[in-house]
Amino acid sequence: MTPASGAPVLARVLLGADSLLHKVALVLGGSALIAVAAQITVPMIPVPMTLQTLAVLLVGLTFGARLGAITLIAYLAEGAMGLPVFAGGKAGIATLTGPTGGYLFGFVAAAFVAGWLAERGWDRSVPFTALAMALGNVVLYVPGLLQLQLLSGADWAQVWAWGAAPFLIGDALKLVIAALAVPGAWALLGRRAG
Repeated sequence: MTPASGAPVLARVLLGADSLLHKVALVLGGSALIAVAAQITVPMIPVPMTLQTLAVLLVGLTFGARLGAITLIAYLAEGAMGLPVFAGGKAGIATLTGPTGGYLFGFVAAAFVAGWLAERGWDRSVPFTALAMALGNVVLYVPGLLQLQLLSGADWAQVWAWGAAPFLIGDALKLVIAALAVPGAWALLGRRAG
């Protein structure tokens, strides 16, 4: 399948209606999913990974650009207010302004990009979903690495070694999971409808 403009996203197809109540429920449910995923640590080499970025990009892919970004803004607001929703149960403004804060802000852009691509049908096939996930990850890393570099003062090679390289294997694994799950969900819906 080739990408097409104006494709409905998975959440809209599953829920049918597009009411304000549905949108509020999706935002609250999506931010809760991300908060739970942030607490789940999977042993990996060279570093353990959380399922947080998987949840962020899945929210974008299934909610669409605007609703995905709004969900991530709500998630950041919850954390800023002191709810322990960030990885490791962290919360507060200090987390947002600390070395990992740029990645948290990058979540908003990543969900938007993944959702924008899903709205163009990129969530219907394994290759395009994988590409949407990869692009979402790139967008996520930009503010993360920038903030890490600004706060640490380290050179870019060191910033890459600290803030990106150890996570690439986990990101690839999450990419595969989403690239199979989202098109798989569309295939199941197609079978139920047909």
